[in-house]
Amino acid sequence: MKKHTPLQRTIGMPQAIALYIGAVLGSGVLIVPGLAAEIAGPASLLAWGFMTLLILPLALSMGLLSAKFPNAGGVSHFVTLAFGPKTGALVGWFFLMSVPIGAPVAALTGAGYMTAAMGWGDSARIALAAGMLVIGLLTNWMGMQVAGKVQIAVVIAIVAVLVFSFAAALPGMERAHFTPFAPHGWTSVGQAAAILFWCFIGWEAVSHLSEEFKEPERAAVKGVTIAAIIVGVLYFLSALATVGTQSYLYGGADASLLWIISQPLGAWGGFIAGLTGLFICTATIIAYAGAASRVAYALSRQGYAPGWMGLLSNRYQTPVGAIGFLTLCFTLILSLYGSGALSITTLITFPNATFILTYIGGCAAGIRLLRGSRAGVTISVISFAATLAVFPFTGWAILYPLLITVVFAGVDYLRAGVRRVGKR
Repeated sequence: MKKHTPLQRTIGMPQAIALYIGAVLGSGVLIVPGLAAEIAGPASLLAWGFMTLLILPLALSMGLLSAKFPNAGGVSHFVTLAFGPKTGALVGWFFLMSVPIGAPVAALTGAGYMTAAMGWGDSARIALAAGMLVIGLLTNWMGMQVAGKVQIAVVIAIVAVLVFSFAAALPGMERAHFTPFAPHGWTSVGQAAAILFWCFIGWEAVSHLSEEFKEPERAAVKGVTIAAIIVGVLYFLSALATVGTQSYLYGGADASLLWIISQPLGAWGGFIAGLTGLFICTATIIAYAGAASRVAYALSRQGYAPGWMGLLSNRYQTPVGAIGFLTLCFTLILSLYGSGALSITTLITFPNATFILTYIGGCAAGIRLLRGSRAGVTISVISFAATLAVFPFTGWAILYPLLITVVFAGVDYLRAGVRRVGKR
C-alpha cells in the first residue's frame, strides 16, 4: 500500500450523472413536497420553480471547479488553492465530519419508511440502516466503477417509481385543487423556498470524486448539468402531483407522496413506497461515503489527517483506511441511536452547519479561481450568496463546526510545536 498512489480514473459519464443525482435527490423528495404545500398551498409550486432554476448555478459552480481542478480533496482542494492549505484542510474536515453523522441519518430515514410501511419495530429499522451503510461502504471499497454501476441501477429504480407516482396522480388531479392559489399569502412562498433549499444541497459531494473521472471536464460540467435538469424535473413533478391531488391534506404533509403511491396499489403501495425510501437513501449513502473516504485520503496526503487514512487497498486501489474510519464512525452513531442516547432529530441537526460551511467555502473559492470566466464568477457569486443567506438558520448546529475548528487548531498548534522542537 502506497500513501501517494493516485486514484484510478474509472468514473464515466453515466456513473457521474448517477452519482450526482444520488447525492442530491435524497429522502426529501418523499417528504418536502407535502410540507411545502402545507406552508404555501398551490403557490408552493412557484418556490419549486424558483429553486429548480437556482440549482443550475449551484450545481455548475461545483462542476466548473471539478472540471478545472480535479482532485480527491474536492471542495477542500479548491479552498486550498484559493485561500491556503490550512483553510482548505479545515473545510475538508468540516465535510469529513458531516458524513459520519449524515450517512447514518440517511440510512435510518430510509429504513424508517420501510419499517413504517411494514409495521416493523425499531430493531428492524436499525438492522436495515446498518445493511444500507454496509452496501455504501462495500461498493466504495470495490471501487467507483462498481459503485457507479450500482448507483446507475438504484437511480433508474428511483426515477421509475417517481415517474409512476406522477402518472398515478394524474387521474386525481383537479383544477379546483389549485384554488385559492396562495391561501396563506405570498410571503409563504419565501418560507417554502427556505425549506426547499435543503433538497438541492449535494453537488459538493461529487467534487471529491473528480480525480477519478475518466474525462473530468466533460463528466463534471455536462454531467452535472444533465443531473441538475433531471433532479429539478423530478422534484417539480412530485410537487405538482402533491398539490394537484391535495394528498398533503389526505395523506398528511410528511407522507403525501407515499399516499399517492399507495392509492392505486393498495397494500403493495406501502411496500413500494418503503422500498423507494430505501433506494433513495442508499443512493445518497453511496455518493457521500465515496466523497468522505476520498477527502480523508486527500487530507492524509497533505499531512492534515493520520497517515493510516491514506492507505489504499492493494486489490482495488481504493482508500481502505478512510473507509475503515467511516465504518467505526457509522458503528458508533448507530450504537448511540440504538441505546437511546441520541434521537434522529438531534442527529439531523449536527451536520447542517458543517455542510453549509463546506458549500460556502467552495463557492468563495470559485469566485477567486474562476476569474478567467465571467459566467463562472457570476455562478459562484449567486451560489455563495444563496448558501450564505441560509447559514443563519442552522441555529445551535454552528457549535459542531466550532468544535471541529477548536480541535483542528489545537492539533495544528501541537504539530507546529513538535516541528519546532525537532529543528533544535
